[in-house]
Amino acid sequence: MSILRAFAEQEYQQELAELAQQDTGKRPENWLLSPQSVVTYLIGGTLPNGFVVSPKYIGSRRLMEIAVATLVTDRALLLYGLPGTAKSWVSEHIAAAVSGNSTLLIQGTAGTSEEAIRYGWNYARLLSEGPSESALVTTPLLKAMQSGTICRIEEMTRMSPEVQDTLITVLSEKLMPIPELNTQVQAVKGFNVIATANNRDKGVNELSGALKRRFNTVILPTPATQEEEVDIVQRRIRDFSQVLDMPVDKHLLEEIHRIVTIFRELRSGVTSDGKTKIKTPGSTMSTAEAISVVNSGMVLAAHFGDGRVTATDIASSLTGAIVKDPVQDALVWNEYLETVVKRRDEWSDIYRACSEMA
Repeated sequence: MSILRAFAEQEYQQELAELAQQDTGKRPENWLLSPQSVVTYLIGGTLPNGFVVSPKYIGSRRLMEIAVATLVTDRALLLYGLPGTAKSWVSEHIAAAVSGNSTLLIQGTAGTSEEAIRYGWNYARLLSEGPSESALVTTPLLKAMQSGTICRIEEMTRMSPEVQDTLITVLSEKLMPIPELNTQVQAVKGFNVIATANNRDKGVNELSGALKRRFNTVILPTPATQEEEVDIVQRRIRDFSQVLDMPVDKHLLEEIHRIVTIFRELRSGVTSDGKTKIKTPGSTMSTAEAISVVNSGMVLAAHFGDGRVTATDIASSLTGAIVKDPVQDALVWNEYLETVVKRRDEWSDIYRACSEMA
């Protein structure tokens, strides 16, 4: 039975093995690769034996160097930025390269409790035996401390401030008190935390000053250029097509360029030639949303068309990605269609398809 999505350490097992074999740098204790090799795994490159490592993050190499260098110290890493700027993607791949295990994950939500971060109890054993090590239920954070590996905490600002602050002792003292057993767990060398957060979603809880001081923050920006963003979308679409065993339409690049152009213009509030100012919608217009629009168009074309992705195939998902608020965003989108898209002769098909959808 094939799985829908493999872990990073599974999908890129060969690359990690080649990097480990060719790695001549100094490795911190319990790291599988040296910091230099971890950055090569993230950014991509060619090894001395000619083996090509594919890029996982397309952007500033210096940002990745700062992120990896942070984990060598005793400070935790906070990847901060708008939704869809590859925070979770980078977090997963750093954990895979450093620890060989990206699965020690805590997903932050409004319902995340302190027990999900610290530890819990097997209540059947707790009632029959009382507090004991065998009744203790370890969390990913506790497992990472015991094994000297990376723990990932996603969407930390979605958790309540009281739950967030349970991390302060762990990050500052590198230990987890277990008063019920009159003991504590001390972190093994190699342990650290990578957290992700954004400030755009509703329900966001700001981190306290005490907690912020325990993190080194790296802000992941949106792609700097259109070419960079198109490259990101193309690579992710290629991965998506392989998972679903779906051929990539040779004309797809043209649609990707148009979608990325639309996203970048609505995100920046000005057309690509800089001549026309436009209103921006409330939606994030992230690269991840652009990838989703192309994915949806590919599926529609493959199963309900002739395989070639057309403007009609992408119109519904494009409209859905932009119009999150049926009133304000719809006005912005309709105005953009009439003032920008309609005036581009080569975009007449996408104008008609989106106007019909609107």
